[in-house]
Amino acid sequence: MEYYEPAVSLWRSDSGIGSGPADERGQIALFLRRNPGLSLVALRDDRVVGTVLCGHDGRRGFLYHLYVLPEHRRRGVGRMLADRAIRGLRGAGVTRCHIMVFLDNEAGRRFWEATGFWFRSDIGIMSLDLETP
Repeated sequence: MEYYEPAVSLWRSDSGIGSGPADERGQIALFLRRNPGLSLVALRDDRVVGTVLCGHDGRRGFLYHLYVLPEHRRRGVGRMLADRAIRGLRGAGVTRCHIMVFLDNEAGRRFWEATGFWFRSDIGIMSLDLETP
């Protein structure tokens, strides 16, 4: 949580990262408590330059908000964050990991494919907001 403010600032700076109510401080604190040691930040000169939120439900892993500042991309930062998060999931006995990528995020999709993920055209995601308006 000590990096919450700079991390959320990164997520909100890029339209390729979906940011919403689940990214509020209390929700992120709950997520991190439920998934200790799996989410990571990359620092350069004490500045957050990359993030990944990682968690699991005991069966499947999920990566959210893998983000690297544009000036730090193509240097292995994103790959390192993804690899370490996936290693943590494997250590927890999780056998599959999912990510969500906006369909128009071609750069994100290419990154994930290069990391070994494949696009699933056979399933879609459906959502339900649980908060009362």
